[in-house]
Amino acid sequence: MNRAWRVLARSVAALLLVVSNAHAATDSCERSRDALLGGLAGELPQAPQSYRQLFSTCLAVIDMANIKDAYVLKDGGIGVVARNESVTATATALSEFCRRFPRATFRFISQAEQARSATVVRIVGISSGSSTSCRKIRGLAAN
Repeated sequence: MNRAWRVLARSVAALLLVVSNAHAATDSCERSRDALLGGLAGELPQAPQSYRQLFSTCLAVIDMANIKDAYVLKDGGIGVVARNESVTATATALSEFCRRFPRATFRFISQAEQARSATVVRIVGISSGSSTSCRKIRGLAAN
């Protein structure tokens, strides 16, 4: 019986860890949206409704494999921190993102960049301009 309780306790602990990680990642979407719409990031280049739509995309991105954190970026992209920064893992995440959100822009934020940026306000200010949009990757936009 003692062994059964230990197995049950481990299972509950693992479940709580998964739920808390999902909440923490959702929190990054919420904090980035709130920083943008609350005026903390300065003047916005897009209408507030655009950021509300990007927030929905951000929440969906959190559920993708290999995504640790996701943020709505001021310039209209979605910034993500990958769990695994290998070429294969990031290419798979980019492919899934572009399949699900063909008109969006996905910008990887390295874990080192995230640590250097330190605050959500600084993270949302990271440019996705160097990223190739999904429209261009999929051949839907002129080069």
